[in-house]
Amino acid sequence: MTIPLDSAVTLQSLLASGELSAVDVARSVLERAAATESTVAAFTYRPDERLLEQAEAIDRRRREGQPLGPLAGIPVAVKDVLCTTDMPTTCSSRMLENFRSPYDATVVAQLRAADALLVGKTNMDEFAMGASTENSAFGLTRNPWASTCTPGGSSGGAAAAVAASVVPLSVGSDTGGSIRQPAAFCGVTGLKPTYGRVSRYGLVAFASSLDQVGPLAWDVADNALLLSHLAGFDPRDSTSLDAPVEDYLAAVSPAATADLKGLRIGLIREHVDHQRLAAPARQAVLDAVGVLTAAGAEVVDVHFDQTKYWVPTYYIIAPCEASSNLSRYDGAHYGFRAQPAAEAAQQHGPLTATYCQSRDQGFGAEVKRRIMLGTYSLSEGYADRYYAKALQVRRLIRDDYDAAFGKVDLLLGPVTPGPAFPLGEKVDDPLEMYLCDQFTVGANLAGIPAISLPAGHDENNLPLGVQLQAPPLGEAALLRAGTVFQNATDHHRRRPQL
Repeated sequence: MTIPLDSAVTLQSLLASGELSAVDVARSVLERAAATESTVAAFTYRPDERLLEQAEAIDRRRREGQPLGPLAGIPVAVKDVLCTTDMPTTCSSRMLENFRSPYDATVVAQLRAADALLVGKTNMDEFAMGASTENSAFGLTRNPWASTCTPGGSSGGAAAAVAASVVPLSVGSDTGGSIRQPAAFCGVTGLKPTYGRVSRYGLVAFASSLDQVGPLAWDVADNALLLSHLAGFDPRDSTSLDAPVEDYLAAVSPAATADLKGLRIGLIREHVDHQRLAAPARQAVLDAVGVLTAAGAEVVDVHFDQTKYWVPTYYIIAPCEASSNLSRYDGAHYGFRAQPAAEAAQQHGPLTATYCQSRDQGFGAEVKRRIMLGTYSLSEGYADRYYAKALQVRRLIRDDYDAAFGKVDLLLGPVTPGPAFPLGEKVDDPLEMYLCDQFTVGANLAGIPAISLPAGHDENNLPLGVQLQAPPLGEAALLRAGTVFQNATDHHRRRPQL
């Protein structure tokens, strides 16, 4: 039988009934990876032999009647920014090329406890800094819909692995749109949870007040399945929310998703009317309005006063936090260490020369750019002018959201200014690359959940997405509305012809 690597819910049922074995699934994953990896290049590391060993152990335990986790035999890919004891954790950077973590990230431990098959680590922009997965030290990842185009970033490998049907589930991270933007570019569904809803313990930090871990899959139901095993309080994470986890699977059940009657959805007018929003992306949002209205929702216009400050605020706060977080990579304790030239060692001293050359050779251009931006913004005489002011504007951005959610239940808008762009098009223009985040960074600055849903294709058959946003801890509402949307459309059922 054809093994449905594009549906975790279906695999879960087939494995539980005995129609499929975990080894069947693992072999299918390896075959699919072999057939697509040379074109897509979604992974930085795949322990193929260990995958079969994991699968054999699950099948043996099932035969013996031993208890199994709820994700037993389901393949999951993990972004290479999450610590794993049995695989390298490189953040797609030369700085951590040979780093092996002494512990698992909490979300990785949760996946192991659920008996998921950990397929490997996915490629990303170095230290999660980028919007195209072109900043990886280990080569770029290509969009499964068009090999000349970016899959998005920074979770480009995670989205591409799902879109190529190598795995049904991926775990990514989202600091300014890094789950939602690649989900939109690759035609899959990606959810950024509320800040603190999923543990950040073992997530290599980029910007600690913005980073959040979340799921990617073809549809909302699979996102709900994975999120239900990732969400929850973790005492090892000081930012983790000690709040009950809703029943996300109930939120996507037929009983909960018959219609959206009584739901008010706000259409962010400043985004729909934005001059940089391409016509196909705008039409995708307007078409989504029709679908949601037909399902019983009331869609009304809402206005945000601070949208023009989203990107500049984000690109002060995030680099400042990156400058602080990445100061630990100095070539002294772990990670890449350069051998300083004799002249530099003599001029500056061997320790300072080692620090400087390790950071210069270990970091890529974009990471160094953001470290310099952040260091400047935090420097004496400038911290109040830039970082402190950005924090004040961040509060105003959250006030915009609070005011909107006083009137509506969810917000609707675009994910990206347009479909996936050609590889190389923006790599030498940082400002153009940063503007890819203009519709997504608000959710990170406000700490709220948001989901990207497949919403059609343009004239070149490139996927388009729409975004729903909810108040804090409103993941269940996003999943419910997203399921109703996907029940009424077939965008998430289309597959690229690799």
